[in-house]
Amino acid sequence: MLRNNYQEETFAEGDITELLEDECHLILYNDDVNTFDHVIDTLVKVCHHTFEQAEQCAIIVHFKGKCDVKSGSYDFLKPLCTALLDAGLSAEIEEA
Repeated sequence: MLRNNYQEETFAEGDITELLEDECHLILYNDDVNTFDHVIDTLVKVCHHTFEQAEQCAIIVHFKGKCDVKSGSYDFLKPLCTALLDAGLSAEIEEA
């Protein structure tokens, strides 16, 4: 029988609430400048999406105007947002 080396971690209700309150979302917005290929390539490089994830996000952005492309703490998302902006995309961090 195989056993894994993972330990189960438990959280108090307050810890979970704090984690959820700290959660932010990296939002990518549609524009009339960038190609699908550029958006997809950038999401793969910056957000470590699979090609399929990045393609789906690009389609959602195109038809809905925006898409939540990554979630996490503000400190985690800030460099990702900066990299998307540096690549010429329109993005911002929203608090949950």
